[in-house]
Amino acid sequence: MRSRSPSPRAVGQPNQVQEPYSRARKNPFFDGLLRAEDGTPSPPFDLQASLDSRNISRTMSDIGNTRTRNAHNSLTDIGNNPFLQPFERSKIDKTASFAFTDVQSLFSLDPNEPIEANEKPPTVNGLTSPTNAKSFRVNRRKENLSTVSLPQSAASFYDGDSPEFEIVASCPSINQLNSFLKATKDEVNAGVPGRFLHVVMAQDVPDVGSIASTITYAFYLNEARKCDQICTVPVINMKRLDIRSQAELKWLLDSCQIDQSSLIFVDEIDLSYYDLFGSLKVVLLNGNKLPAKQEALKQAVVEIFNCKEGESVYPWVRTVTIAEKQDSSCCTLVAEKFALISPEILAGQGFSRLLLAAILLDSANLCSPQCSLKDKYMATLLIHGAGRFGCNGLYQLLRYKMYDVSDLKVADILRKDFKKWTRVGKPDSAGSRMMASQIGMSSIGVPIAQLLDHEDTSVREIKYFQHMEKIRLLMIVSGYYDSKKNFKREILVSAESVELMKNLLFFFNASASQLPLKAIHQPGLREEMQAFEIDKVTSRKTIERLLEEFGGTSKG
Repeated sequence: MRSRSPSPRAVGQPNQVQEPYSRARKNPFFDGLLRAEDGTPSPPFDLQASLDSRNISRTMSDIGNTRTRNAHNSLTDIGNNPFLQPFERSKIDKTASFAFTDVQSLFSLDPNEPIEANEKPPTVNGLTSPTNAKSFRVNRRKENLSTVSLPQSAASFYDGDSPEFEIVASCPSINQLNSFLKATKDEVNAGVPGRFLHVVMAQDVPDVGSIASTITYAFYLNEARKCDQICTVPVINMKRLDIRSQAELKWLLDSCQIDQSSLIFVDEIDLSYYDLFGSLKVVLLNGNKLPAKQEALKQAVVEIFNCKEGESVYPWVRTVTIAEKQDSSCCTLVAEKFALISPEILAGQGFSRLLLAAILLDSANLCSPQCSLKDKYMATLLIHGAGRFGCNGLYQLLRYKMYDVSDLKVADILRKDFKKWTRVGKPDSAGSRMMASQIGMSSIGVPIAQLLDHEDTSVREIKYFQHMEKIRLLMIVSGYYDSKKNFKREILVSAESVELMKNLLFFFNASASQLPLKAIHQPGLREEMQAFEIDKVTSRKTIERLLEEFGGTSKG
């Protein structure tokens, strides 16, 4: 005879008598909630009458009014709300971690003076939880985000598209990162005595991905490889002055609360000095070889992180990390490293925003054909960093900052995306030496006319920039969309002499099939400076290749 197995509820309860089931509304536990203050039963609650008497619909004009609502009146509304009436006797002011007694008085304070509040660590049975305490600051927002076409989100519905004030919470991960950056800079200023200088450096491309991966991967190496004989230092492979032209990078570092004074830029440290004494070790990011101007340091490379599959690397390098996809974001791999050894670091909003912003820009908001599944997974893991903007909003804001030049000088606009190279031409008239032609190309996202009207002295600033960079020929390449959403390509050529300009125009006429030009009349331009519109869609690579050919044959 088959034995009958007991039900799960009966296991371990052989003698327990089942209690009769009691409906919720007849349960004595709720009697206190259904009685008035004098002990008499409360009348039945009429839901439909309550809805008819209260307007719970929300218009756009109501959104702005919520910011100036008095906190005392809000508490009074809680007492009058029939839904919350039973809980009127609870002491709300003692359970809140922090609260401002009067929102109206808060906004009437000096807008330049931040308001601070602290959140105490939670307690369990009288013992303080080991979690880090947070501090909060109420700041007046520096920029007006109403001009940015941010996607709609729940936060923008309740706070508006561009709230005048923002609450900024401290990030324990960023505090830990800032402590690391300050300690390493102090060590470098002292000369790194008795230790190896372990430099983490990316390619000389001043974008968000390179800077974010440099900072975070150096921090990861410091946390994962504790060694008293090594000083791990992130070195930003750009000049500190150039950060002024990267509005999106400057905004991101400020938004993530990163101490920029503790960052080390390549023009602030002499790496050849450490290499001379054999104490330099280089970790190279986002490439298989050092830039040409730093090729002399190649023997110091000990690790290559995030290079493309199939690329040849320095044969003596043992540690090589290859990206799974050709253009996978470097910060995706860094986030994966932290997720494996220290996932709590990624919980901080500032730290996760730094990595998330780089992933979104590197993958075109996760829509690039090269975007991998790992990119999307890590972006989801770091979504807390997007904050009230959401992933789409954060991406749109960063893209807006990339092309917003309203607060930049002309020199900063030209330096934002600038490259130069040297080409050796034919011998001079005496035949004794070769002519070296310094050529520079700057890419901008605004029309040439807008650049020239940006300042009263725009033409003079362009020539001054050309003189400071020591280039004989400057090509300013403009790419933008007009009011009809048609892509336009324009160029502004600034030559060192009229003779050089003539040689360039002769070369362009010979290459008219690749670069058909149409002259643009711009008043105030000198003979050695001319503007053109390109009649067909032409890539910057094509223009760059033509400039290289001209640099190799130039006589001017």
